[in-house]
Amino acid sequence: MMLKNYKTANILITGANGQLGYEFQRLFSQLDISFIATDYAELDVTNQDALNNFFKGKKFDYIINCAAYNDVDKAEEDAEACYALNAKAPQYLAHIAKSMDAIFVTYSTDFVFAGDKKTPYNEEDVPNPLSVYAKSKLEGEKCVLEWYDKLFVIRTSWVFGIAGKNFNTQVLGWAKNKSELLIVDDQISAPTYAKDLAYFSWKLMQTNNFGLYHFSNDGQASKYDQAEYLLKKIGWVGTLKRAKTSDFNVKANRPAYSKLDSSKIKKVVGENIPSWQSGIDRWLEELEGV
Repeated sequence: MMLKNYKTANILITGANGQLGYEFQRLFSQLDISFIATDYAELDVTNQDALNNFFKGKKFDYIINCAAYNDVDKAEEDAEACYALNAKAPQYLAHIAKSMDAIFVTYSTDFVFAGDKKTPYNEEDVPNPLSVYAKSKLEGEKCVLEWYDKLFVIRTSWVFGIAGKNFNTQVLGWAKNKSELLIVDDQISAPTYAKDLAYFSWKLMQTNNFGLYHFSNDGQASKYDQAEYLLKKIGWVGTLKRAKTSDFNVKANRPAYSKLDSSKIKKVVGENIPSWQSGIDRWLEELEGV
């Protein structure tokens, strides 16, 4: 299905108060496209009864699921809640989307890979998740892709936006109170600006090229590289030192290298993807205006 007049489409955004959901709301508002935005207070996507009651008598053309359990370390001790939001909720929503012939969109993560490659992961590479969080995301992917064909599953990485907390906001917070920071240089992927993720997702949704996609901003970086770039941009005068993941007491295993190959979505959408540095530049500009 391709809707010719998107301004008349019925669109639902779940998890709308998160970084990505917020950007979808801003994008659709700018495009003068109407939508319904829900977060946990309005709709618990892990509760089938709540979902059935919410959707009764409603018809959507697009269901965009931005709800997610993203606390990677906490998930190790909170597996039930993590699986409910990352695996079961997408299944429930995909079933509902199929019942009303709606296009369904949901998101996954670069963490589904073990990180033992030296080149970017494409959609054909075999996942091997290392953590509860990553396993829950992979289960959510598999279930919806097996169940429904009019959908997009988009894997992404290291998302940052102006709504909510992320690695950038953590670094800025640390820099305010410390003159020396230790940041790991043995985790490599690509920071992804939520605004770019929403934009490219929407462009992709306007095609009928359904399936699994990877999207991250162009280029790759370690956490150290990301922090260094950000701190230089704000003129921080402290000392930034390199560290290793093993130097910190983290509960969940993380892939050492998980850069995503975004060439498929780039080809389908027909636009170049901005660099992660450009994303941080624009994020800082927006942060100053908030």
